[in-house]
Amino acid sequence: MEQRDDIEAGKMKIEWGSQIRNYVMHPYKLVKDVRSGHETGNVDAVMDGALDPFLKAYLMMAGQKEEEI
Repeated sequence: MEQRDDIEAGKMKIEWGSQIRNYVMHPYKLVKDVRSGHETGNVDAVMDGALDPFLKAYLMMAGQKEEEI
């Protein structure tokens, strides 16, 4: 129960400005992860589920933050 409370406490409200990724499809193509700064111009691949580079970038960023603590 304590572990779940810790997870819930870290969640952000679902509202404007709290998104984790931005998708731009026109006039140019770009998907950017706001948390890690990772971005790609291959919007079609991301829309088809190619999220591994975003997951890796986030995990690398999270690991660096823990090392700093």
